[in-house]
Amino acid sequence: MTSALDFKAADISGTPVDLAMYKGQVVLVVNTASACGYTPQYKGLEVVYQQFRNKGVAVLGFPCNQFGGQEPGSESEIGAFCEKNYGVTFPLFAKIDVNGDNAHPLFQHLKKAAPGLLGTERIKWNFTKFLIGKDGSVYKRYAPMTKPEELVEDIEKLLADKG
Repeated sequence: MTSALDFKAADISGTPVDLAMYKGQVVLVVNTASACGYTPQYKGLEVVYQQFRNKGVAVLGFPCNQFGGQEPGSESEIGAFCEKNYGVTFPLFAKIDVNGDNAHPLFQHLKKAAPGLLGTERIKWNFTKFLIGKDGSVYKRYAPMTKPEELVEDIEKLLADKG
């Protein structure tokens, strides 16, 4: 069976990253955008990352321009924006598609493993979040309006899981 951590993705600087490096950690994957009403969630994501990173939690941001053209910049512009405006230190990846024929394989897997409302796989907007257990299994999908701090209880539950 495929795990959410069996994929590779280019980081924000274009370097390939094997997501298997996160096995044994709780991982929060988020499709992000710099010009979205939910963009201030970068701050909450960074708070969660700082709170849990030394306890085995990774936050991974995947910029996406598929929703209202809200991530038009280059990877270097995206990285600079996130650092300057929100102090982001968690890993950011190269801009990807999350829906359609060119959807990144990681997001194809996440959508199948944790469909949205009424079983729909399609991601509806920026800042959809997926929480992944230490074994790479997809624990839960969260709507864009779910604030990162609302995930703390689930993160703590997964950290306590010995599996």
